[in-house]
Amino acid sequence: MSDTSSIEAARAEFPGTEGLTYMNVSARGLTPQRSRDAVDAMMDNMQSGATDKAAMFDLIENAREGYAKLINAKTDEISLVKNVSEGLNAIIAAYPWKRGDNVVLCQDLEHPNNVYPWRHLNRRLGVEVRSVSPRDGAIPTDEILEQIDENTRMVTASSVTFAPGFRTDIAPIGAVCRERDILFLVDGVQSVGILNTDVEALNIDAMSVSTQKGLLGLYGMGFLYCRTDWAERLTPVYLARFGVDLGGSGAHEASLGDDDYALMPAARRFDLGNYNYVGVAAAEASIGMMHELGPQAIEDYTVGLAHDFARGMIELGMPVCGGEPGPHLGSIIPVGSIGEGQHDTTDDPAMSSLHDHLAENDVQLSIRRGILRFSLHFYNNSDDVERVLDLTRTWRGHNRAVMS
Repeated sequence: MSDTSSIEAARAEFPGTEGLTYMNVSARGLTPQRSRDAVDAMMDNMQSGATDKAAMFDLIENAREGYAKLINAKTDEISLVKNVSEGLNAIIAAYPWKRGDNVVLCQDLEHPNNVYPWRHLNRRLGVEVRSVSPRDGAIPTDEILEQIDENTRMVTASSVTFAPGFRTDIAPIGAVCRERDILFLVDGVQSVGILNTDVEALNIDAMSVSTQKGLLGLYGMGFLYCRTDWAERLTPVYLARFGVDLGGSGAHEASLGDDDYALMPAARRFDLGNYNYVGVAAAEASIGMMHELGPQAIEDYTVGLAHDFARGMIELGMPVCGGEPGPHLGSIIPVGSIGEGQHDTTDDPAMSSLHDHLAENDVQLSIRRGILRFSLHFYNNSDDVERVLDLTRTWRGHNRAVMS
């Protein structure tokens, strides 16, 4: 584990913090220098013809092992995918659905990429999509559980919602799913790498993430976790050589076995073709950094900083969604009114004005569904918090009429 001084010193690995006040990890994280170095080294080898394929395969296994350790999973329970969407779809497509089966979720708080696969499943196979309504901007765990019946085959939820960004109490959902042999599928992209994630303690059966957000990597790279008990009951729709077990690591990547082939153990059966080695190099380096600092230390530091920011905004009279910080708020602080706009706009003139003021002063943040979304990681510090609060205070002084 790490102390606060080690985390604060790690900020030096993020050149992006020098010219910006960056509170936008929910869209994409800053990449550390060590990830850039790893990518550069790989590109140097590719340019010079010194590429070592065996070393690249070792890199894949190091990344798989490092990510597994980060979320308290077994190495074989990790597959490498392109993004969240591919991982979710891999699990959905591999399940033996029948007409009349159902899935339970809260569509209004999910990213569209955890909604359209279910609508498509309904259209293709007649699977019922049972959606509960948000409660005060959060996924209501109790109502999710009330919708489960004998025909429920999966329940899905984001560990931290797309918007407004509240934490979901997922462990009780997973516990009921496990009791009833229902697969619990989680979109973990807004939490993994920032919030300490233990898939066993949270009763998660499968979880998909991409690396460009909390894991501080690149676009086009992700990880899929699937618990062994479930993975070995699923049959991938897509299959490639790396998903086939030819009896150990000695077989060549292009080896062809006989017709009586076996799938790789656990989630490895979902691996497809050659990997995004550049994306893996970046992620393996940033994940290593997280192990050095300690996942719980990262959560404690980042959430503490975010809660300080939320309290500061409240003291300024700003409408922080969810009010006083508590267990519902993690590293994302949403400001504004839920539903006051489209995906990346707000219909609230005050929030639009504040966003423009902050952007003009080199603060990076997002607007999601009408809400200003400030999202922090361990590269942020108290100076960032105070700077944004000061800018907001100045803005309020010139816009009292807009806020009234």
